[in-house]
Amino acid sequence: MRFLLGLITFLAVSLCASAVVLAQNELAATTSPDFELDVLPIFTKFGCNAGACHGKQRGQNGFQLSLLAFDPDFDFDTLTKESRGRRLSVSQPEQSLLLLKPTGALPHGGGKRLEPNGTDFATLRNWVLSGMPRTIANAPKLQRISVEPTDAVLAANSQKPLKVTAHYSNGTTRDVTRLAQFQSNESAIAAVNDAGVISTNTITGESAVMARYMSQIAVCTVSMPLPNEVSKEVYEKLPRKNFIDEQVWQKLARLRLTPSAPAPDHTFLRRVFIDIIGRAPTADEAKQFLDDPSPNKREALVDHLLAQPDYAEHWANKWADLLRPNPYHVGIKSVLNYDAWIRDAFRKNKPYDQFVRELVSAKGSTWRNGSTNMFRDRRQPDELTTIVSQVFLGIRLECAKCHHHPFEKWAQDDFYSFAAYFSRIGRKGTGISAPISGSEEFVFTGKGGQVLHPVTQQAMPMRPLFGQAPEVAADQDPRDVLAAWITSRDNSFFTQVMVNRVWTDLMERGLVEPV
Repeated sequence: MRFLLGLITFLAVSLCASAVVLAQNELAATTSPDFELDVLPIFTKFGCNAGACHGKQRGQNGFQLSLLAFDPDFDFDTLTKESRGRRLSVSQPEQSLLLLKPTGALPHGGGKRLEPNGTDFATLRNWVLSGMPRTIANAPKLQRISVEPTDAVLAANSQKPLKVTAHYSNGTTRDVTRLAQFQSNESAIAAVNDAGVISTNTITGESAVMARYMSQIAVCTVSMPLPNEVSKEVYEKLPRKNFIDEQVWQKLARLRLTPSAPAPDHTFLRRVFIDIIGRAPTADEAKQFLDDPSPNKREALVDHLLAQPDYAEHWANKWADLLRPNPYHVGIKSVLNYDAWIRDAFRKNKPYDQFVRELVSAKGSTWRNGSTNMFRDRRQPDELTTIVSQVFLGIRLECAKCHHHPFEKWAQDDFYSFAAYFSRIGRKGTGISAPISGSEEFVFTGKGGQVLHPVTQQAMPMRPLFGQAPEVAADQDPRDVLAAWITSRDNSFFTQVMVNRVWTDLMERGLVEPV
């Protein structure tokens, strides 16, 4: 009897233990977080992988994460394999350094970041308990995020919560507001807290509030209008000479701003001369305009100035400033040829898209084809990527050369895939040389070449920043393909950056800053 009772007790305990283990495994299986979609956003949310903490170039106190989680593979290996995996404990998840330090149970230079009974703590614990999986089978991929609202008009001293939604490759969506980061470019107008709640005070104007989740960005535009009411008739009576006027009046109405009175003739005259042709009017030109009684003399003056050679010279000067190479690198003659090519293009009123295509795909002698000098001064694919993306697309990719861009969606893959379009450039001649004696150099399409990713050392495929990657034949100059993509009608960045440049020249401030 005693033996039978002992056997039954042993079996009961074993079954209970098995049931407990099975229940734990089932719990882990059903609640196992995804490393990229659930775990890494926690590090980003609390600043663990920021540039001032473990995301800096060599990490912090022997622990390094990729900046803003741009390299999930690196982060996974660091957590699970580095230092023999001492940061994680599957058998006792709560005793993992990953949890002990941010909860303040052990000394932590970054202070207390997690609450032991909080949702984020539970997410990290369950991930460790489930065996720290790198990926979950059939887990969808993050495609984009959206923020609601995208546009908000708020009164003084009011609040507005934002909602951030993640959109996945399988068509599903998920509220990730809790895991998102928020930042305002004008906190004095519209501040935002860690929970995504916008707060205004009494300062009027506009602000852009950015929401970031993983590598994706979304923006909400916040307007804080003046408190005074303005009759609709004020805006309805304003002149509308083109569609731009309509856009401007709508913005003024939104902010309850009343437009200034038209400038007097003498003020308008000086402004329009300087803005369009870059010089003040002569005494004779001023007298002719001021004495003209015609009601449409302002429109006529603008048309007259746009047809003047000075207008071409004015914009040629601006493009020379944007593109001119360093004469101490390429020689005085090369710079003069480059300058002459730019001025000739504006004097002939060359179409803008043709102007850019000829620049990006320039070939031949630096003495006979001035446009080739862009490739004489900037000789590396990364240098060309920086100037081409910024000047012709208005996109600053410099940050993505070393890490994921902190305020945009561009990653290192984007930078070096774009740079690959410049990998086949060949040069023959002296190259960079003394300023006076700099001799001729030839730019041509080489037979091969590749750009390597600095981390993986893999050859990067040629790919534009967005859209489908056009096919590049083995005997084709990739720059021809890139130039066609840049100037395509479907590429809104190409037109937007030029609009912003013109607007800045006329209004002293760009629609987007910096220009």
